[in-house]
Amino acid sequence: RDQCICIKANAQSCGECIQVSEACGWCTDENFLTVGESKSARCDDLESLKKRSCDPTKVENPRGLIQINKNKPVTIRKKDVPEKLDPEQITQIQPQKLTLTLRSGEPQTFDLKFKRAEDYPIDLYYLMDLSFSMKDDLENVKNLGTDLMREMQVITSDFRIGFGSFVEKTVMPYISTTPARLINPCTGNQNCTSPFSYKNVLKLTNKGDEFNRLVSRQQISGNLDSPEGGFDAIMQVAVCEEQIGWRNVTRLLVFSTDAGFHFAGDGKLGGIVLPNDGKCHLENNMYTMSHYYDYPSIAHLVQKLSDHNIQTIFAVTEEFQPVYKELKNLIPKSAVGTLSSNSSNVIKLIIDAYNSLSSEVILENGRLPEGVSITYKSICKNGVVGTGENGRKCSNISIGDEVSFQISIESKECPSHGKPEVITIKPLGFNEEVEVVLNFICDCQCASDGEPNSEKCHEGNGTFECGACKCNDGRIGRLCECSKDEVRTEDLDANCRKDNGTDICSNNGDCVCGTCECKKRENPAEIYSGKYCECDNFNCDRSNNKLCGGHGRCECRKCICDANYTGSACDCSLETSTCLAKNGQICNGRGTCECGVCKCTNPKFQGPTCEICPTCPGVCAEHKDCVQCRAFQAGEKKDTCQQDCSYFQLIKVAKLPQPTDQSFPLTHCKERDANDCWFYYTYAIRNDNKEVYVVETLECPPGPDIIPIVAGVVAGIVLIGLALLLIWKLLMIIHDRREFAKFEKEKMNAKWDTGENPIYKSAVTTVVNPKYEGK
Repeated sequence: RDQCICIKANAQSCGECIQVSEACGWCTDENFLTVGESKSARCDDLESLKKRSCDPTKVENPRGLIQINKNKPVTIRKKDVPEKLDPEQITQIQPQKLTLTLRSGEPQTFDLKFKRAEDYPIDLYYLMDLSFSMKDDLENVKNLGTDLMREMQVITSDFRIGFGSFVEKTVMPYISTTPARLINPCTGNQNCTSPFSYKNVLKLTNKGDEFNRLVSRQQISGNLDSPEGGFDAIMQVAVCEEQIGWRNVTRLLVFSTDAGFHFAGDGKLGGIVLPNDGKCHLENNMYTMSHYYDYPSIAHLVQKLSDHNIQTIFAVTEEFQPVYKELKNLIPKSAVGTLSSNSSNVIKLIIDAYNSLSSEVILENGRLPEGVSITYKSICKNGVVGTGENGRKCSNISIGDEVSFQISIESKECPSHGKPEVITIKPLGFNEEVEVVLNFICDCQCASDGEPNSEKCHEGNGTFECGACKCNDGRIGRLCECSKDEVRTEDLDANCRKDNGTDICSNNGDCVCGTCECKKRENPAEIYSGKYCECDNFNCDRSNNKLCGGHGRCECRKCICDANYTGSACDCSLETSTCLAKNGQICNGRGTCECGVCKCTNPKFQGPTCEICPTCPGVCAEHKDCVQCRAFQAGEKKDTCQQDCSYFQLIKVAKLPQPTDQSFPLTHCKERDANDCWFYYTYAIRNDNKEVYVVETLECPPGPDIIPIVAGVVAGIVLIGLALLLIWKLLMIIHDRREFAKFEKEKMNAKWDTGENPIYKSAVTTVVNPKYEGK
């Protein structure tokens, strides 16, 4: 991002360059620019200037700094110490004054320490609504002075109290202007004093009994409408420092009422249209301009209370709590307490509100110059860190606690007048502040050593500063060699056309005073160059989507390749290591290595190193016949062995060498001859010599043993016969048992006839007398 900012800024001087960004530097080397580069090319980020061979000692890059002018330590003070200090001798914030030198875009950060002092003096002014509804409250406030003095001794030994009262503007319709009502605005037999806007009854004093005496003499007054004119009174209390008696200590304003408030614009009801002027108008302790100036606005009150370091406590009844809580959110360093109907709890309310206000510190700063920003970071009690708006404040601070803030101030631009500015930072409600003087770096140091009307700038037509010419009014060009009034555009353009062509600066630049100043690209790394901007460093051939294949640099649209690379896109490697085959040969001896890739000359071979041959027999099958004929005088080539098989060296061994025994590739082979005998050998290429190690003995299978075979056959036949007989016998037994079981079953189921035999004749003959009657 910063690279783009610097190069795109088109800075024409060192001063312009350093205001672009804190990352930008200006090269003051006179010979830094190349042909076609404009003065603005001197402005770039520091890393790019280094890459472009600018001597680091000739890079102008001023930095901001912080100088502490006043750094008085915070005061360590205890109430039981006999020696008392004046308020002016107490320090709660450190440092007190700094000088910051700012460069555009470079923040300067400093630490600010705050410690809440012990036994710090307090001024309290009690501002009370004396309209008729506050009659019972006045009775309880009459003894407030001595009671509050006694209670505040716990917090501080230096306490002062004052009293003031308010009612309303003394015009219609806020009060009745009839003569009788102007004397006694109350009805019935009530004795009330004349209405008034604001009265300073008692200047701040350390005499509590004096407070009681004067308050006891006060009388209630009255008005017509419900809202009161309290804002007029608050304004006068804030701005009339001398009449009130404010010291540069903790200032508390207690605002006691049981009603709402009028604010800016309400004065129109009484014909008052002039805005409140925010000035003191007390005469004889009475506000005299209430009929002339409108009520102040809330923003106006906020400003005056802050300017005079006054912390406000709103002591209001329960009914108006919501209204005053909203008001509290608009007024920094303010608190709201619930006042009982007769103000009997006012002392506790004041002490609780004071403890709440004093336990929080909020930093604010004065008006910032144009282009200057400020950020806060708080490191509060127990290491709690706050940022953003929370970075301005710390809460729950007890007496003697110390907190710190990291404050960063940054300038986005150099102010037009270039003069120092002063801002103040202070904790709200405290009289102490930090003064910060801002100096701005608007130009480079080398500019002060510039040579006016230098001969280096074409006959003295410019000031030579920071390695470049700063032209006088009316002069243009890199060396101020041209006048805007004397040179015609046609003459200038002619010098910017290459070979009398039609394109000015090759359409890649602008013709300035007859010289091409090349355009800048979106990417600062991409540069046009050349007398006519005809060259660039980004339009060279690419490989793998990389400029010059990533192995070279682009100069004037041509690749300048790194060592071991060649080609128009530097995509051709001269390294041959990627072409080595397993046997150590380049492309397996069957191709050439081009740009790091094998080109196989034998079409049968393929692969990255020409070692793959899908149609070729294996090494073992290829050399089987030759090994067989030379080692064992057998095989298909035994008749032509001398002619066909002398291309390798044959070595007979009892045991073949293992691959770990050799430093060259070795192939183990196992082949079978026509007699079913196995022979073993290895094939290897060492130093271009082909070697074959063969086991000198064949591994043939032994002949068959006849007797065991015949005995086995006979035994097999006998065993098979016996097995068949056993199976037949078993089947017959099973069949017989089944038949017998069937017979038994039929026998059991047979039923015989029990009648007489029809052919049977008994041997006994019985004759019956027909005349016999059984008598």
